[in-house]
Amino acid sequence: MNLLSINYIIWLIVSALFFAVGEFLSKKFALNPSLVLVIMIIVVYSVSVLLWLPAILQKNQLSVVGVMWSVLSLLITILIGVIIFGEKLNLLSTLGIIFAIISTILLSLS
Repeated sequence: MNLLSINYIIWLIVSALFFAVGEFLSKKFALNPSLVLVIMIIVVYSVSVLLWLPAILQKNQLSVVGVMWSVLSLLITILIGVIIFGEKLNLLSTLGIIFAIISTILLSLS
């Protein structure tokens, strides 16, 4: 199976997941700084970027793919903050998240 034949949305989701792991590690670093965490953060963010490349290669629309990646990575980051670190969202933040989900769905249809 050719890896580039995998749908670009799958590549975006996996890239966003790696980015979110980087965000998780960044929060851990903020709570307890260490060189090991810095190295792990660099590696995870680098993998995230490399996983983004097949998506942009396949779709070749930065305006769509870039926004979709941004929204997906932000949504996953929000989930990590709320579920793992117990951060709270207010009504305005929740509405923004709902609109972000709607925008991702609309962009994926184009």
